[in-house]
Amino acid sequence: MARLRHAASGRASSPVRFAAALFAALAAACAAPRAERLEPPSPQAGAHVVYVVARAMHTGIAVRAADVPADAWPARRDFPHAEYLEVGWGDREYYQAEDPGVWLAARALLWPTPGVLLFVALDAPVARRFEPGDAVALTVTHEGLARLVARVAASHELDAEGRPVRLATLPGGAGRFYASREAFHLFRTCNVWTADVLREAGVPVVPSITAEGLLAQVRELAEAAER
Repeated sequence: MARLRHAASGRASSPVRFAAALFAALAAACAAPRAERLEPPSPQAGAHVVYVVARAMHTGIAVRAADVPADAWPARRDFPHAEYLEVGWGDREYYQAEDPGVWLAARALLWPTPGVLLFVALDAPVARRFEPGDAVALTVTHEGLARLVARVAASHELDAEGRPVRLATLPGGAGRFYASREAFHLFRTCNVWTADVLREAGVPVVPSITAEGLLAQVRELAEAAER
């Protein structure tokens, strides 16, 4: 579990801290303006619950595996017994490195670099796998979930035969990396990517360079939905 935490959070934390410290002003200038009030999507019949999850400075999304068509994501087939699938995104070299260091962090931010998806198989309800407040449940429509699934599927890099490119697995087989066709850079961090996927699902968030900036928005939406 310690290695899982490192793979899914620690590897992404240094680039995000580096970006926040050195380029906060630039990030603010490029971010979309936030709406005065966030309103959660209207619940409808057939709605689904998705989770925004945080591991240190990194955010991702967790969905019930059974809600994802078997042929939509390679992880759906690679982890057939998972109860939930958590997906995160980041710089390909940094995210997979055991000890990435400062140079890889700077390289990931200052130059567009290949991206990578990390899927982690969860065998228990999401709330049990995270600290309180680090897993925020949101309700999306059936159509919103379909768009979310399609958006993540479209991020996969395909080989010459049209198959997703599988990369390294986490120790113990708890997760796997898959090549992404999207490039990572300062204004396209893991948290910005997570926000984009949520927006595709109809969740009214704006990109945030930090995990806390995104979590503050989704917590507000979750609280509004409960009122």
